[in-house]
Order: sequence, then structure tokens, then C-alpha cells
Amino acid sequence: MNGQMGNAALRHRNRIRNGSRVADAIICCVSAVLCFITLYPMYYILVLSLSSPQAAATMKVYFVPDGLYLDSYAMLVKNSQIWRAYGNTLIYVSSELVLRLVSCLLMAYPLTVKGLRGRKFVVIYLLIPMYFGGGMIPNYLLITKLGMYNTMWALIIPGAISIWHIILMRTYLTSLPDSLRESAFIDGANHFQVLAYIYTPVVKPIIAVISIYTIVGVWNSWFSSMIYQTNTKIQPLQMYLRRVLVDMEVDISSVKSGMTMDEIAAAVKQNQLAHQIRYSMIIFTTLPVLFTYPFFQKHFVKGVMLGSLKE
Repeated sequence: MNGQMGNAALRHRNRIRNGSRVADAIICCVSAVLCFITLYPMYYILVLSLSSPQAAATMKVYFVPDGLYLDSYAMLVKNSQIWRAYGNTLIYVSSELVLRLVSCLLMAYPLTVKGLRGRKFVVIYLLIPMYFGGGMIPNYLLITKLGMYNTMWALIIPGAISIWHIILMRTYLTSLPDSLRESAFIDGANHFQVLAYIYTPVVKPIIAVISIYTIVGVWNSWFSSMIYQTNTKIQPLQMYLRRVLVDMEVDISSVKSGMTMDEIAAAVKQNQLAHQIRYSMIIFTTLPVLFTYPFFQKHFVKGVMLGSLKE
């Protein structure tokens, strides 16, 4: 009898340890709710962008577009200014991505060499700017004195180095076994060859993490352009989007009493079209970033878990 009770208790403990259907169902339900909360706002904007301007203005279209309307997307495709802004953003993203990856590798690798003098001092020196900065005015004066104001370099050069990403790269390189470097030195390799041919192929997970953070951060950036760039021809896509969202608003309260019914109807229609174009532009400018995630997903999970497990 005692043996049967002991076996039943053991099976019960194993069932709890291996998981239960109730717990799995609760986890799945919570995950589904979180996914819906995360994805629905973007889907809601998509539905509004595909609905008619009159239906989109009411904002009462929730799941299915009300009257399929694609003229706003056609207007965006024919707009030369948005394509110029797209090109500028691609230049900023590609330039900062390459410079940041190179700077992270070249600065993180020496900090992993145990015999390097002053290594700890350099690490502490890098940590200080992460918590203390000069502020907006000193940065503005520096950009102006260097002659980069109202140029593309005002956005590219300051973003070429990220101390946080350097620390991430250094932590990942430190987790690699020293035997990789030592075996390469025995075969006659130098530090540059070790970094280029031994370490760089191994650090793909952390490169994927830094790449996706850089791409998303630069793609969504507009504040630096508002401060350092007045030339609209070199402004990025998000700055163009902000300008459109602010400028394409028709204040219905400013409609004068002396206006005819046709003029009032035209103002209302223009206001509805402005809302429609804004929804379409949000989707139009967000899709490229969403499509970048599948290319980095293979290494992203492993890289983002850096530091959570000790190998």
C-alpha cells in the first residue's frame, strides 16, 4: 500500500516537473493575449489605411477595411520627396551599421587581451559616458564647430560608436575560450588575423543583435535631424514623416462662416484625405523594418540571451 502511494506521489511530482496541460493552456492564453495587444495597433493602422477616407476619419473600422481604398498608397508611390527621404535613410542606416560594427570589433577585441596594459582603466573610462553626458547644447556646439551642421555627417559620425554595443561585443568575446586565440597564435597568426578569421565568424549572434538594434534605431530616428539639419533634401524618412504628419492637418475649426458649402465640403474632404495619407505613410515607412527581422532571427535569440547563461 505504501509502495503504491509512493509510486503515485512520484508520478505526480514527475508530472508537475514535466509540465501540466492546465499550465500550458494558461501560458498559451497569456501569450496569445500579449501577441494580440502587441500586433493589433499595427493591424488597426493597416485597416484604416486600406479603408475609405470617410470611414477612416471616423476611426470605427476595427478588423476589416470599410471600402477598399488604395489611392493614398498610389499617391505615396508617385511622391518623389518620400523616395528621396527613403534614399537618405538607407544611406544613414548602411553607413552607421558598417561603422558601428567595425568600431565595436576593433574596440572590443583589445579589451579582451589579458596582457594589455591599462585595459581596466579603458573599460571604466568607457562606462562613464554611458551614465554622464554633456547634453544637447555641447553636442550642438561640437557639430557646428566641426563643420558638420546641415550635412549628412551630422547624423553619421556621432552614431558610428556606441559604448553599449562595445560592452556587449566585449562580453561576448570574453565568453569565447582562450584556446581559439592561442591555437591561432601557435600557427603564426597575429591579432588582426585572429580577429578577422577566427573571432568574426564566431560572433554572428551578437553581430545580429547589434545590427537589428542599429537598423531599427537609425530608421526611427528623427530628433537629431530636426536639430542638425534644415535642408529637407538630406533629412531622413522619419523626419519627412513627422513634417507630413504635422503639416497635413486642416483645422476644421478655422472654417469661416462666410465660406460656401462647397468650400466647407472641400475642407472636410481634405482633412479626411490627410488622415488617410498619414495612416498609409505609417505602414509605408514601417514595413521595411519589419522585413529585416527574419534575416537576423537565426542568430538574434542566442545573441539577445547574452549574459543570462554561463557556459
